[in-house]
Parts: sequence; structure tokens; C-alpha cells
Amino acid sequence: MKQVLRKKMEILKKIERQLARLEGWFIVALLSVMVLLTSVQVLLRNLHIHGRFRYANLLLGQIDWADPLVRLLVLWITFLGASLLTTENRHIKIDFLSGILPSGWLPFREVILCTAAALVCGFMFGGSLEYVKVEYDAGTALFLGIPSWVTQLILPAGFLLMLFRFLLRAAGELATLTRGRTR
Repeated sequence: MKQVLRKKMEILKKIERQLARLEGWFIVALLSVMVLLTSVQVLLRNLHIHGRFRYANLLLGQIDWADPLVRLLVLWITFLGASLLTTENRHIKIDFLSGILPSGWLPFREVILCTAAALVCGFMFGGSLEYVKVEYDAGTALFLGIPSWVTQLILPAGFLLMLFRFLLRAAGELATLTRGRTR
């Protein structure tokens, strides 16, 4: 039984590593697009204002969708980054118990905190899924005719990724605790 559980945990951890690699590359790609679009806008503005290049303003008008896209990419990078930091256990956490509890209790604390964080992520996943459904029903479009609900999919996806990672960490800590007790 323990071998089966250990094998399943190894498979889940392998999936998590692959997801983390994919998220990392996706963050790099999105950040590159952000830098490129912002740089082009700054260059065109400077050419228009200081260089008196009259076509620069015309070109700026053609990429008026760049500002809202960059703001949207910030949201996507934030959620992907939060998920990636959860993988590395470097997420934001309030940790006053580690100074109070004896070191033997810290794994218990980790299980409780990860489970609580997973519950919060579960509630946020449900709420963000409802939000995406409302956006879908509204049928509004953003720049370039992209439906707004598509751009908001990162909300439930991000919370689901963090939920998965918190549960995986809690299960790993629980497995460590049970292995420690059987020795």
C-alpha cells in the first residue's frame, strides 16, 4: 500500500515539475511580449514628440490595444508567478508559529497551513470560475475582439494550480510524518 502511494506521489511530483517548467517558459514569453510592446510604444512616442516623425503617432494609433494587453499580461504573470512560488514554498505566508512551536511540531504546522491555504484556493477557484461564467454570459469583448472571459481564465487556472500544489505539499508533509513515526 505504501509503495503504491509513494509511486503516485512521485508521479504527481513529476507532473508538478513539468508544470513548473512550462509556467516558467510561459512567464518568460509573456514578459518578453510586455517588454517589446512597451518599448515600441515608448520609441514611437519619442519619435513623435521629439523627432517630429509624423507617422509615429499614426503607428501608435494602430497599436492602441498594446496598453490593455500589457495590463492583462501583468495579471497573467502575477498568477503564474504565484503558482510557481507556491511550488518552491516561497509564497507569501504569515509564519509566527515556527518561533513558538518546538521543531518537532513544524511538520504538523505545515500540513495544517497547506491544507488551510488549499481550502482558500478552492473557494477562490469557485468564485473566479463563477466570475468567468458571468463574463461569458455577458458576451463582452476587449481589444481586438477577444472575449473578456478568455482573458480572465487565468484566475481559476491560477487558483487551481496553487490548490494542487498546496495539497501536494500537505500530502508530502503528511507522508514524511507517517514515515517518521514508523521508524
